[in-house]
Amino acid sequence: MSEDEAMAAALEWRTIAPGAVLLDGFHALKHALRFGADVRLVLTSDRAAVRALSGKLASDVADRLDAMAREVPAEVLRELVPRAHPTGVAALAIRPSTQANIGTLNRLPRPTPVVVLDNPRNLGNVGAVIRLAAGFDATGVVTTGDLDPWHPNAVRASAGLHFATAVERLDPAGLPQGPLYVLDPEGEDIRSTTIPDDALLAFGSERHGVSEQLRAQATKLLAIPMRPQVSSFNLATSVAMGLYHWLSTTRHA
Repeated sequence: MSEDEAMAAALEWRTIAPGAVLLDGFHALKHALRFGADVRLVLTSDRAAVRALSGKLASDVADRLDAMAREVPAEVLRELVPRAHPTGVAALAIRPSTQANIGTLNRLPRPTPVVVLDNPRNLGNVGAVIRLAAGFDATGVVTTGDLDPWHPNAVRASAGLHFATAVERLDPAGLPQGPLYVLDPEGEDIRSTTIPDDALLAFGSERHGVSEQLRAQATKLLAIPMRPQVSSFNLATSVAMGLYHWLSTTRHA
């Protein structure tokens, strides 16, 4: 790529970036393409390496990725991306509309649960939960509070799987319809309950748990068994156990 072409690519990136989702690294881009993201620009510091990686790990999207990729000098990519990914690739995609996400979340009958994270504080945990939700084919992940679930750090932690499920931030009073099962230490043992497909599974932060507002809205409080004197499970671990319980008791009953 010539210097003029590199400058043009950098200018295009800066034009698109303010309203776009950063796909930081090959795996985020791979998943975004697989799940229908509107990817607008793909830059790499080594197109041949990305071509080889996609041929090995993502042959289903290799041709599309290769056609979209534009090679720029490594120093240009470092200027555009706050923390360059080891795979040397970054892309920009358009965030799904809130209207579309809410439509998916409110669809009834809902075939799989919605995960609710009540006022989460760690972007890495949010991304890990979204990755889990995508793997379990959950309908979506809703967060409450001031943290943006589409923050680049969360998208990085989810490996781009935000595009495989509906991810939205909502007020607790505006949660999707359906029975609300709140994970809480004072609840019933989760093993005694069958969680329906249209449930909302709500989880609080490791330090504070769920808010009183969400507890008051709960259809039922559920507890995951835990050894005495252990303070808490990691948020993503708790979500994994809750979704696995739903899957094992409802989907394969």
